[in-house]
Amino acid sequence: MAGKIESKLAELKIELPKAAVPVANYVPVVLAGNTAYVSGQVTVLNGEFKFQGKVGQDFTAEQAQQAARLCGLNIIAQLKLALGDLDRVKRVCKLGVFVNCVDGFSEQPKVANGVSDLMVEVFGDAGKHARSAVGVNVLPLNVAVEVDAIVEFA
Repeated sequence: MAGKIESKLAELKIELPKAAVPVANYVPVVLAGNTAYVSGQVTVLNGEFKFQGKVGQDFTAEQAQQAARLCGLNIIAQLKLALGDLDRVKRVCKLGVFVNCVDGFSEQPKVANGVSDLMVEVFGDAGKHARSAVGVNVLPLNVAVEVDAIVEFA
């Protein structure tokens, strides 16, 4: 029998990507006490990199929202792998959203809404979180967005 969150994902017609393996010397998730620290997830979909380029040049803020949403799907996939059951998620506490953008681009909060909206869609009130949205000059593999997360679990 599927859990509450798995049922919600099915209802929303959301299929989680395969959890990405690390490309450097780190682990995808560290569990410490009842807190999961999810390493930065980028715009990879089942091994294929998407949204490579700069926001404000190669992508609009609206397109970058979809990139941020993909990062969020990867965060959820990592949580499922690490916790075994997404119903263990008690609260998405904090998201850090990094936007690879051109100088002068100032819509990072709009881009970050792509992942923020996803967390609330999937986890309800438990998905409401604190957040940082920061513009950077480059991200690994020239992806448009990277998101990390701090999550409380049971």
